[in-house]
Amino acid sequence: MAIQKLDNLDKQILRMVSEDARVPFLEVARACNVSGAAIHQRIAKLTSMGVLQGSQFVINPEKIGYETCAYMGLNLKNPENFDRVLEELKKIPEVTECHYTTGNFDMFIKIYAKNNHHLLTMIHDRLQPLGLSSSQTLISFYSAFERQLPVTSLGQETDDE
Repeated sequence: MAIQKLDNLDKQILRMVSEDARVPFLEVARACNVSGAAIHQRIAKLTSMGVLQGSQFVINPEKIGYETCAYMGLNLKNPENFDRVLEELKKIPEVTECHYTTGNFDMFIKIYAKNNHHLLTMIHDRLQPLGLSSSQTLISFYSAFERQLPVTSLGQETDDE
């Protein structure tokens, strides 16, 4: 994947929208000392470049009854079935992430469950039938923090860096 070249205006816009995706474009324009149309154009450019990938509200799983968060390393009996297993995992709404990995696992997923019994049922009824040779489950007691990669680390470099 190519690294996208961003100028200082792009970086300033990214800082603002990453802190609050609902910030009005006119407020961004004022802070950046450019027109509202320029911000709309830059946001469209950053989106088409794949730098920005939409905006969304974040739902707190515990507030809607999902008290257990787990990470699972999965090994497949037949690794050639990876694409099929991936498509099946996409059909399980409680699986919120899936990663290709190196190391001890073929895949690594993040899954939410209403409680430990629900997690056990999903492992037994939904995951094992996918053709797992083994799995390892780590239950998260509490998420100390979650964040996006900080845009502030981009700094205020010159355009020619």
